[in-house]
Amino acid sequence: MSRSRQPPLVTGISPNEGIPWTKVTIRGENLGTGPTDLIGLTICGHNCLLTAEWMSASKIVCRVGQAKNDKGDIIVTTKSGGRGTSTVSFKLLKPEKIGILDQSAVWVDEMNYYDMRTDRNKGIPPLSLRPANPLGIEIENFEQLKMAVTNLKRQANKKSEGSLAYVKGGLSTFFEAQDALSAIHQKLEADGTEKVEGSMTQKLENVLNRASNTADTLFQEVLGRKDKADSTRNALNVLQRFKFLFNLPLNIERNIQKGDYDVVINDYEKAKSLFGKTEVQVFKKYYAEVETRIEALRELLLDKLLETPSTLHDQKRYIRYLSDLHASGDPAWQCIGAQHKWILQLMHSCKEGYVKDLKGNPGLHSPMLDLDNDTRPSVLGHLSQTASLKRGSSFQSGRDDTWRYKTPHRVAFVEKLTKLVLSQLPNFWKLWISYVNGSLFSETAEKSGQIERSKNVRQRQNDFKKMIQEVMHSLVKLTRGALLPLSIRDGEAKQYGGWEVKCELSGQWLAHAIQTVRLTHESLTALEIPNDLLQTIQDLILDLRVRCVMATLQHTAEEIKRLAEKEDWIVDNEGLTSLPCQFEQCIVCSLQSLKGVLECKPGEASVFQQPKTQEEVCQLSINIMQVFIYCLEQLSTKPDADIDTTHLSVDVSSPDLFGSIHEDFSLTSEQRLLIVLSNCCYLERHTFLNIAEHFEKHNFQGIEKITQVSMASLKELDQRLFENYIELKADPIVGSLEPGIYAGYFDWKDCLPPTGVRNYLKEALVNIIAVHAEVFTISKELVPRVLSKVIEAVSEELSRLMQCVSSFSKNGALQARLEICALRDTVAVYLTPESKSSFKQALEALPQLSSGADKKLLEELLNKFKSSMHLQLTCFQAASSTMMKT
Repeated sequence: MSRSRQPPLVTGISPNEGIPWTKVTIRGENLGTGPTDLIGLTICGHNCLLTAEWMSASKIVCRVGQAKNDKGDIIVTTKSGGRGTSTVSFKLLKPEKIGILDQSAVWVDEMNYYDMRTDRNKGIPPLSLRPANPLGIEIENFEQLKMAVTNLKRQANKKSEGSLAYVKGGLSTFFEAQDALSAIHQKLEADGTEKVEGSMTQKLENVLNRASNTADTLFQEVLGRKDKADSTRNALNVLQRFKFLFNLPLNIERNIQKGDYDVVINDYEKAKSLFGKTEVQVFKKYYAEVETRIEALRELLLDKLLETPSTLHDQKRYIRYLSDLHASGDPAWQCIGAQHKWILQLMHSCKEGYVKDLKGNPGLHSPMLDLDNDTRPSVLGHLSQTASLKRGSSFQSGRDDTWRYKTPHRVAFVEKLTKLVLSQLPNFWKLWISYVNGSLFSETAEKSGQIERSKNVRQRQNDFKKMIQEVMHSLVKLTRGALLPLSIRDGEAKQYGGWEVKCELSGQWLAHAIQTVRLTHESLTALEIPNDLLQTIQDLILDLRVRCVMATLQHTAEEIKRLAEKEDWIVDNEGLTSLPCQFEQCIVCSLQSLKGVLECKPGEASVFQQPKTQEEVCQLSINIMQVFIYCLEQLSTKPDADIDTTHLSVDVSSPDLFGSIHEDFSLTSEQRLLIVLSNCCYLERHTFLNIAEHFEKHNFQGIEKITQVSMASLKELDQRLFENYIELKADPIVGSLEPGIYAGYFDWKDCLPPTGVRNYLKEALVNIIAVHAEVFTISKELVPRVLSKVIEAVSEELSRLMQCVSSFSKNGALQARLEICALRDTVAVYLTPESKSSFKQALEALPQLSSGADKKLLEELLNKFKSSMHLQLTCFQAASSTMMKT
């Protein structure tokens, strides 16, 4: 029974201050009896149990985490002592403020950098980081810039006034002219001559007309020659003026060769606006030649647009050119269709290349995969075995660092395939978005074709959705063909499969592939592609997760099969070898490798949502437990010649261990049975329960069934091995009783008065003591169980022999009672109800003692026997305290 301990007391911490994640050493008293006893550790109110490492009852090492309190106590909580107290405290320092241009010897979290200008943290992503005060402008310079902006605005306002200001400036001149005209009009009216002789202005007009006619008569010939010269001059001016149109066909050809498509389009738009509707035959002829050149340019640009591969920038540029040139049809949609076919072709070509490479070099890494040049972060976390076993051994993984150069072709193909899709699909999706919002087209083309394009978009939304579905379908099918070949139909095997591999992928590589597909799904979701189009990828991830769990559990069963080869038969003080801990550690490592796989990312379903999956995982888990039980059985029945004992050694912490074993440390079959029995007891009381907790921690279903079936198989093995051992040990002792009793023609009817216990009983006791010594050497806890069963067999045989005696003489009855009582009293601590009943039946078969002298003689002989064999019987006396506790 465990006794209560004092509460933990923390008396020191080093260092006593530091920033978050500082490693500290905690010292004190009653800090726990072991790692499992430590159930709580807080510093400044933050739970630090996850990083705690229990060193001893007076020392714990951990790391300080983020905490709200700047200063607080160190509180340790244990199972044995409860919640403790602290006489010291820890001060949590704030991390040093580091600007983005400051040098630092440690890694700085860029997600929250410190802005020196505003003296506060900026929670912005790393891509938008900018240096503090990039232009180096001081406050006064900025004020000067503000003044300059004000002046610019004032000047801009002046320019906007325009003609209005001009009119305001010359307003007085207009008024003076109006006054002068009014004065002349008044003077003429006052004179009155207009009424008699006519208007003065009419007279003036007549004079001017006569002068003009006279001048025309005098200068008619000269003016004719002048008009002809003007006509010739005007024709030359026209030729010079429209030189643009006459030279345009040649200029278009030259600019196309140089790639100056913008110049060609501008010249064409200018010519179209000037001469598109001309009736002049010369202009029509040259304009038709321009249209011929432009049609050839349209065909050239369309060919370049549909070329693959091409960048999104080039595609947008060519589409805009064709839009400005008013090309027939819908070049943008033609480009989208060409890109769709190109992506599908790339995906299938990638698969064919890897399949061909696999058939040519099945044992080599595919040259098509260049992981070193992959800009995406690596998604394969290498599982390192750092935890050492508690009982003198450690579980070592069979893989080494060369795994990096042995990527399976199928896994490499999935990485390459997803990388290919992520490099092509974003531009494809952006091209469609630009097509929808009209940013692919110029302003002129957008205005002219807005109504028609909106109709096309509505009609082609379903077509584009089918394109995306086809890409997703090909991605999923190709991935299934590589990783889950049994999940595709026979008719699709040739198109999406064809790998022809015999071995299944391990759980580690499947987990790596799952992470790759998950990253692909996240990247595609970031493009705002509708979830219904990505559902097939979610289904693929679920199937991969289920397959990864199955493969990992199957591989774990194979590893556990080989645990029997690692049995070293080194027994500790509790009678255990390292095998149970190796078994538990193997399962823990296996479940740990599945942690990321079993975890549900946003939008993902649980691996165990299907009842069929639950049943299969439950059966595989049971199989793992039963495989280990079978290993124990094989070890218990393994012939002596098959066991390598050259490596056996004695635990230095137990100097008495193997005291009865020969100097060469060779183990007998009985000792192996005992060791396996001891391991079975530990498995039943600890290991299987711990494993059930690990299964529950990882959300496995059917844990009760796993535990029940495993416990039943273990108990069956334990009982069978126990019965084998009892048969090996009890049968010789039981078989020696009858010959010993009747040795020397002994007769219960005619025998001498008893002088002590006969040798056959002493020999039986010595044999029982030998069994006790052998069991005690291996496991103290097995002693009561084994000896109780042996004594039951001995008492039952002794009772049978007594009941078979027809009659006893007085001396014979006294002798029989002496020997029965001597055996019963000696092994009293190991008596069970069955053995007590046998002894009772044996004594009832004897005649009762008639006189006090006989009783006194019996008591004296019993005391003499116990005194003479005091040393041999000490083991039974020492066991009494153990039996009381048990």
